Amino acid sequence: MRVVVVGGTGTIGRAVVAELGRRHEVVRAARTGGEVQLDATDPASIRAGLAKIGRFDALVATMGEVAFAPLAKLDTEAFAVGWRSKLMGQIQLVLVGREFVAENGSFTLTSGILGRDPVIGGSAASLVNGALEAWVRAAAIELLPERLRINCVSPGLLEETALKAGAFFPGHVPVSAARVARAYAKSVEGAQTGQIYEVF
Repeated sequence: MRVVVVGGTGTIGRAVVAELGRRHEVVRAARTGGEVQLDATDPASIRAGLAKIGRFDALVATMGEVAFAPLAKLDTEAFAVGWRSKLMGQIQLVLVGREFVAENGSFTLTSGILGRDPVIGGSAASLVNGALEAWVRAAAIELLPERLRINCVSPGLLEETALKAGAFFPGHVPVSAARVARAYAKSVEGAQTGQIYEVF
């Protein structure tokens, strides 16, 4: 298969590239770095980047920013960071990607543990993760007639980032990026759709 990994230069993205690269042709796409540059917040940039790549069998999105701050300090713009980047960025990758994905192709998006297990300072992330998972379930129904699949991976706190972000996640047991990458392989290489793969 030909697999596009958007965010392929990040922590999870690198692990996904390593996992899928053993068995498939992988193209890394990112805002900076990778084989192809694209900005997921800009549909025109997505279209230009995917046009360079051409037809692919699967697209994996491991990118997206969210704001972390106490609720009292979050304003509309802070919430909009996650809305534009992690939520609408990934949704736009699917909407535009439908033009380039092969028949029986798939999309795999990334939410996160805060969608079901919130922490102090993480309400903006919880909002985005929960909305993304709901959208994936709904989109799966509408993509069925097009013979396309869509799933979402929801990772827990990563071992690789626990030193930096662990204070936000009291009591959470970190999970390795390599283990998380196996969930993306399950989505890309399997046959399920509309699933949320939780890895914690």
